[in-house]
Amino acid sequence: MAAPGTLKLALVAAAVVLLGGGAAAVRNYDALVRWLTAPDHTATILVSGNIEAHQSVLGFKTVQSRIVELPFNEGQWVKAGTLISRLDDSDYRQQVMMAEAALDVQHHQLAAAEQNLAAAKKTVESDAADLELAKVQFSRADDLMKKGAGTIEARDQASAVLKKASAASERDQALETAAERQVELARANIRNAEEALKLAGIVLGYTTLTAPFDGVITVRQAELGEIMVPGTPVVTLADLDHIWLRAYINETDIGKIRLDQSASVRTDTYPGKRYQGRVSFISSSAEFTPKSVETHAERVTLVYRIKIDIDNPTHELVPGMPADAILDALPAGTP
Repeated sequence: MAAPGTLKLALVAAAVVLLGGGAAAVRNYDALVRWLTAPDHTATILVSGNIEAHQSVLGFKTVQSRIVELPFNEGQWVKAGTLISRLDDSDYRQQVMMAEAALDVQHHQLAAAEQNLAAAKKTVESDAADLELAKVQFSRADDLMKKGAGTIEARDQASAVLKKASAASERDQALETAAERQVELARANIRNAEEALKLAGIVLGYTTLTAPFDGVITVRQAELGEIMVPGTPVVTLADLDHIWLRAYINETDIGKIRLDQSASVRTDTYPGKRYQGRVSFISSSAEFTPKSVETHAERVTLVYRIKIDIDNPTHELVPGMPADAILDALPAGTP
C-alpha cells in the first residue's frame, strides 16, 4: 500500500497533466477538429490504368503515289488544317486538265446542237409557209376545174405540190424534234463533264493530307519518298484536349461507383499534381486485368473497365502514361 505522501504526490501530478492537456487542446482547437473530422480514407477506391486520348490514324484515300512532303516528326504539335503530308500529284493534275478539256468540248457541242435546232426551227417555219401556199394553189386549181375554167392537169400538179409540201413539213418537224433531243443530250453531257471535273478535283485533293483537329503526332508510320497506297497509315494524331484514364476496378468494388462520379487523377510522372475527372463509362462485363496495367494488387481477379474523363487536361498528359485515380466509394447498391 502506497504511503499517504506518495499517493498525494501522484494525484497532484495527474491533475497537472490533465490541466496541461486541456490547455494544449484549447490552443490547438482547429487542428484537433480537423483531426477528429478527417475523412475516412478507407471509403475511397484506388484504381490504376493508363492515360488515353482520341486518336486518328491518318492516311491517303483513293490515290496512290510517292510522298514528296512530310514536314512533321513524332511528338510535334499541329493545328487543324495543317499540311501533314503531300503526294506527287502530277498524274492527278493531268486528269483534272483532261476533265476540263472534255467539259470545253461538251460546251462546243452544245453550241453546235443549239445552232442546228435554230436552223431546224427556221426550216419548219419555211415549210409551214410553203404548205400554206400549196393548199391555196390546190384549192384555186380545184375550183377552176369545177367551174370549167381550169384543167385536170393543173389541179393534179397543184395536188402534187401540196403533198410534197406536207411531206417536207413532217420531215422537218421530225428533224426539229431530233435537234431538240441533241440539245438535251449536249446539256446532259455538260453536266456529266462538270461532275467528272469535280471528281477529278476531289481526287486531286486526296493527294494532300491535313490535320482534322489540333493535336500531337504520336506515331509517324511513313517516310519521305515512300510509295503510298490507299488506306496505308501515314501518321497517328492524338487529340490531347480530350483525354481520359482507362482504369480497371475490382469486381468486389463495382457496386461502389456510378456514372458521373468525381475522381482525382494523378500520374507517376507528375506525382505532385492532381487532375479532376468523372466516370463516363463502366463496362458491362468482367475481364482479366491486362498485364500492361500496373495495379496495386495481384492481377489474378476479374476487373471491370471504366473510363474517367479528365476535366481541363494539360498537354503534359500523353497517351500511355501510367496513372491512378481516387474515387469516393459509395455504399454498395447506391443508385
